Amino acid sequence: MSRWSYYVTGTALAILFLFPLLWSGWASVRTDSGFGAENYARLFTSSNGIRPVHVFNSVVVSALTVGGTLVVATFAGYAFGRFRFPGRDVLFLLTLAILMVPYATILIALYVLLGWLGLEDSLVGLSLVLIVFQLPFSVFMMRNSFEAVPIELEESARVDGCTSFGTLVRIMLPAVRPGLVTVGLFAFLTSWSEFFAPLILLNSTGKFTAILAVVNMRTASHGSIDYAALEAGVVFMAVPCLVLFAFLQRSYVRGFTSGALKG
Repeated sequence: MSRWSYYVTGTALAILFLFPLLWSGWASVRTDSGFGAENYARLFTSSNGIRPVHVFNSVVVSALTVGGTLVVATFAGYAFGRFRFPGRDVLFLLTLAILMVPYATILIALYVLLGWLGLEDSLVGLSLVLIVFQLPFSVFMMRNSFEAVPIELEESARVDGCTSFGTLVRIMLPAVRPGLVTVGLFAFLTSWSEFFAPLILLNSTGKFTAILAVVNMRTASHGSIDYAALEAGVVFMAVPCLVLFAFLQRSYVRGFTSGALKG
């Protein structure tokens, strides 16, 4: 009886999460005459649709966000997980405290700050904002991943003459690969599909990301909404996320469980 309850619950959850995506996929290929790729053609040929520059901007923002998040979270997680220094726990709690701040409430302040730094209306400035709000979760994940690695591996490397940086690169990073995959995947999903931050921080149409271009189609044709083309845009934005998750799901799950047991 218990096993059947798991099956029923799992099936219900699968339907709940998959139905919107399947419905979007069906609606994106449905036309007045049947089924076809006309909706995708309008998505990429409409004056307010997706252009190659929009996809390029999304790729740049995602790459900068993923790279910056991985670098900062790796060094911070290694420091919090392996070193003892005054104020370590307080600093870690302050990092986690960023999670309690709804970032939408401080985007205007961040916009002004980016203006002072000369990074307003730029993909680099947008990426920096996304990195900052990825760090609490990412640092927490990497700290747990490093703490789960047996200390004997690190001690053996130092006996062989490795410096702290050499130990991190040669020994620790391969050992925490699942954690790196989880952090990188989360950073990509956030940056690729983020809408509100680009809407506030980007002014130039040429700097728009793909998600802004998709939403911008709502104003096409004198205010009428092309729902079929919008569904095509939803599917287009979802495909990279689904492909990455399909290839990295095993490391993704291991990354979440890496800190459950230490040693």
